[in-house]
Amino acid sequence: MSLPCVLVLAGHDPTGGAGLIADAEAIRAMGGWALTVPTALTCQTTVNVQSVTPRPGEEILATARALLEDCDIHAIKVGLIADLSALEAVVELCRTWSHLPVIIDPVLKAGGGRELSGQALRAAFVERLLPLADLVTPNLDELARLTDRALADQDTAGQAGQMLATGAGAVLATGTDVADAQRKPHVTHRLYTPEGFQTWSWPRLPGSYHGSGCTLASATAALLARGETLDNACQRAQQFTWQSLERALTPGRGQYLPDRLSGPFHLPIQERAT
Repeated sequence: MSLPCVLVLAGHDPTGGAGLIADAEAIRAMGGWALTVPTALTCQTTVNVQSVTPRPGEEILATARALLEDCDIHAIKVGLIADLSALEAVVELCRTWSHLPVIIDPVLKAGGGRELSGQALRAAFVERLLPLADLVTPNLDELARLTDRALADQDTAGQAGQMLATGAGAVLATGTDVADAQRKPHVTHRLYTPEGFQTWSWPRLPGSYHGSGCTLASATAALLARGETLDNACQRAQQFTWQSLERALTPGRGQYLPDRLSGPFHLPIQERAT
């Protein structure tokens, strides 16, 4: 038996809440197989990231090329990119295997607040990597920062349009990170494409979670690797992510971690197309 493989280029989170462990769990739960290439090693807890050690670009390339020569890969998922060397390696891989769908989860800040990307790296990310993406999955803060717009503007459609103008194929903007004063009983996610947009609404869960973005992006990548359409993949990945958060675990003193392996995952979709 063989499963569709997803090449994952991301950081390692030793808590398992996010990073490569989260990616591998989500991809396997969605019927794929993860081939993991670390772009950075982190020292972190469920509270915050303490340090990040980027992996040299040549090592990233060597590991990924070996996997690409050995396995039949159906999609590429990109997570944390910690320096320009890693960025150049990821760009080269995505360009060389441009026939594969590329799903990018832009990781700019840790859940505990630590910055993980400087201005120069963000600028290179927008200029060099975003044009290669078939799908980008930013939260509202990441969307605003990658388009140089103030989060307070709340012009999600304009920000997504600016991201699409870079060449990205689609943007799934997630609304979990709204300010406390703006929180509503439901979380709204919007998928923007050149043809228009689609909206989903999910019951807001109490608590603070670590790894929801990795879970969503990787689950979507696995479903695209399996041949799902973009709309269906985004919908099913949101369903899976919501349930993994509903069943979240608390191994540490900080944020809740998604339980991606407790399945089965069945939830009526709350969807409204606009």
